Amino acid sequence: MYSLTVKQRQYLKGLAHDLQPVVMVGNNGLTQSVIKEIDLSLNAHELIKVRVLGDDRAARESLIEEICSKVNASFVQHIGKLLVLYRTAEKAKISLPKI
Repeated sequence: MYSLTVKQRQYLKGLAHDLQPVVMVGNNGLTQSVIKEIDLSLNAHELIKVRVLGDDRAARESLIEEICSKVNASFVQHIGKLLVLYRTAEKAKISLPKI
């Protein structure tokens, strides 16, 4: 998992503002197919939003760590039921600001 600076995180939050969620974690939780879909979406887009159903904030926060470790992504933002994740692709589409 890549550690983002505050400046980089702010930049990614701005880019993610207009994005729609591409993956939804449903009542079955974090299944292997959901992890695969998140991985494919990160390969294609680098920056994605994930919608998590359920009202338990603590469960969503534990999902963040689990998702990030399994797909080697960086956590950008958690707002409501939306998670914003980032992972650099082989051919980077997003150039992060330097420190």
